[in-house]
Order: sequence, then structure tokens, then C-alpha cells
Amino acid sequence: MTQLDLNLLSALDVLLTEGSVTAAAEKLHLSVPATSRTLNRIRRAMGDPILVRAGRGLVPTPRALVIQARLHQLIEDAHALMHAGNDLDLASLDRAFTIRANDSVTSLLAAPLIQRVQAAAPGVRLRFMPEGQEDLAPLRDGMIDLDVGVIADFGPEVRTDLLYSERLVGMVAADHPLARKKVTLRRLASAPHVMVSRRGRVRGLLDALLEEHGLHRTVVAVVPTFTSATHLVLTSALVGLFPHRYARQVAAFSGAHLFPIDAELPALSISQAWHVRYDTDLAHQWLRTQLHDVANQP
Repeated sequence: MTQLDLNLLSALDVLLTEGSVTAAAEKLHLSVPATSRTLNRIRRAMGDPILVRAGRGLVPTPRALVIQARLHQLIEDAHALMHAGNDLDLASLDRAFTIRANDSVTSLLAAPLIQRVQAAAPGVRLRFMPEGQEDLAPLRDGMIDLDVGVIADFGPEVRTDLLYSERLVGMVAADHPLARKKVTLRRLASAPHVMVSRRGRVRGLLDALLEEHGLHRTVVAVVPTFTSATHLVLTSALVGLFPHRYARQVAAFSGAHLFPIDAELPALSISQAWHVRYDTDLAHQWLRTQLHDVANQP
């Protein structure tokens, strides 16, 4: 017996609704002969005439009448299933998103992002988690929805969107000696430093730059977060390098002194990354748009 696929079931639903091969053909965007052949396939598969001639029209057989209501509901359910998720109702959206980012990015973007999200979608919760290993597994496994920061090349499984470019600046306490003079590379190298590295590294972008000028700095402390480094800088004679946007935020609250690096350091590209399976997810798309907009506010 011929199996009924969804196309045949859809055609049968239209034929029973219209009660006419000609009218059904128009609705199915088929020729009348093609629709007649489809009806014959349905008859063979069902083992029933389905529609029989009565005067100038067609009338359904008793079996066709029995299945018509259930068939129409089946087709409606199938269409709903195929289009599930195509409509996004922010007011009723109930979902939690997990965002991985370092503390400097979180301190900059979390508050305005939460404000925007709550205004439009009060049922959405945002969870922020710290950076860990730079690997694909959390994105692939769905442990995190977005990875924000300097993103490694994860290959074709991951999509990325550049949020903004960042540069590093120096920061010292307001009463630090470097706050009262022009900070040359030599003066910068002579001061004790705190370095941010969640892996405990004691070398960074600045070290390679100093070595090009025959200089070397002394890193006396390594901490895993910018928040910890900020506390040390504000309460000691240590110098730290920080992303400019974050440093400006700290200076606005604390009066810390910021200074540019007297040479060209590579810019930091801050991006958001997500697994390809969320590419067309409407709620995920909406969240990415909100984050992009927040990151690009003046």
C-alpha cells in the first residue's frame, strides 16, 4: 500500500474542504490533471474512493467524513510544529540566559543590559559567570548562551559579532607619584606592577613592548580579576593596566588617575560569540541585539 506523506495529507485536506478538484488545484497551486493524479494516489493509499461524483460536484465518502475533522487538525498541528518559535512574545518570554565574561566587561555592560531586558521582557533572567578555560565545550553543551570578550577562533561551530575595540591604559591611585608627571615608558617600567591573569601569567602585552625599548618591569602581584587589581591599585603604590572603558568607570567613582601608554599597544577586540544552533533562535537573536546596542552606546 502506498504510504501517505504530509504532502498527500495536505492535499487530501484541501480536496475535502473544497469538494472540487478544480478548486483544490487552484489552492494547491497545481494543474487540474496533477491534482487528479494526486487524488488517485490518495485513493490507492486509503483503499477508498474518498470523493465520488454527485451531479456536477464531488461528495465525500463515509470514511472521508469520519477522518475529515481529525485530518484537518493534524495538518494544523503539523504547520504549527513547523513554525514553532517563529513568533517572539517578549512580554511572556520565560527564559534564562547565561553570559560568560570577565569582570571588567560585566561591570560595564551588565547593568544597562539588565535594564533593557527587564523593560521589554520581565520574565527573562540573566546569569553572568566568570571566564574559565577558553574552550568550545560550554557553548557546544549549552552551559553558556553567550561568550563575551576577546574570542578565540572556535571554528565553524561558533558565530561571532564584534561589539567594540578597546585599548589598555595605565591606572594609579590619585596620590601616586606617576599621577603628577608625564608617564614615559622608562618611568612606567620603574614602578611596581600588578597584573591581571586568571592563569597566573606574569607577562603580557606591555612586557613585549618594553623589551623592544630595552626596558623591563617588575610584576610584584598577579591577581585573577580586574576588580582585585583595582583594589590593589587604589590602596597601594602599584601600577595596573586596564581596559579603557572600565578604567574610566573606576576613575569616575574613585578619582583614580589614568594615563595613556607612551607607545602603541595592540587593540583588544571585544566580541560576543554563540553556538551555531542558536543562530536563528528569535529570543537569542533579540538578546544579542540588546547586548550589541548596549555595548555601542556613547
